Amino acid sequence: MEYTHLGRAGLQVSRLCLGTMNFGPLTTERDSFEIMDSALEQGINFFDTANVYGWRTGEGVTEQIVGRWLAQGGGRRERIVLATKVYGRMGRGLNDAGLSAYHVRRACDESLKRLHTDHIDLYQMHHIDRTTPWEELWQTMEQLVTAGKILYVGSSNFAGWQIAQAQGAAAARHFLGLASEQSLYNLSARTVELEVVPACRAHGIGLLPWSPLGGGLLGGALQKASEGRRGHERLRNAVEKHRAKVEAYETFCQELGERPADVALAWLLGNPIVTAPIIGPRTREQLSGSLRAVELKLAPQSLTRLDTIWPGPGGEAPEAYAW
Repeated sequence: MEYTHLGRAGLQVSRLCLGTMNFGPLTTERDSFEIMDSALEQGINFFDTANVYGWRTGEGVTEQIVGRWLAQGGGRRERIVLATKVYGRMGRGLNDAGLSAYHVRRACDESLKRLHTDHIDLYQMHHIDRTTPWEELWQTMEQLVTAGKILYVGSSNFAGWQIAQAQGAAAARHFLGLASEQSLYNLSARTVELEVVPACRAHGIGLLPWSPLGGGLLGGALQKASEGRRGHERLRNAVEKHRAKVEAYETFCQELGERPADVALAWLLGNPIVTAPIIGPRTREQLSGSLRAVELKLAPQSLTRLDTIWPGPGGEAPEAYAW
């Protein structure tokens, strides 16, 4: 496993981040424990979850699973960088969602209890909250840092201008601000290259791509279909929409002698601004299969071919659409 800093922060994390969204809804607790144990064994020290994962309002199902795994001891908590998120609805009350001071402080305490820990290493805002001013938000995060409940703050699903705005407000308070941004980013979804990627680079923020395989589109969807494995309806619709591109992509991967999923991850890892793609294995075998991507280095001609198959927005803004 390779390691890198989380953006400009001194914190070092593995180049792959273990996403836990499947734990509970799709993966049993026992299998989830095996996946987390295997991740540690293979050098992955970066685990990502969210208080809404498990999709039963207010229960924090996935956080509870991660917490029970941590509670086993054996140095588990000390060996990982633990990230979770706040924003989503956790109750029926008016203030049971969003990024108000009222909700964030309460949500943080509840996450700590579910995770069986006294601190969260990376506390991420799961979405922008347009109704909460930065003064309120950063004051709350500062208080949580001072109390030792969180160490770093991250964002998720922010636009480039919102990242810049957040950093400006943090700098005015002499606060570190954002250490990372978690965005939808993969070969088939490259909109963030316009402004999010440049904003992260300018402010020293590590980019954590979620859905790095495009929901399975880049994971050998056609090959799996030919073997009789049926994907969910959303994936089948995506394959039909992008069939020509997927066919060209899988043919190219065959020429390279590499699995499509590994090529997709390696493409992201080749971007200097990317800290760690978030992989979401449902089985231990899927986790082990992802490790090849870390050592796979794509040649310039391969990157050019991938740009031809999966063209981006044309570069960064404003040159992508203006002179």
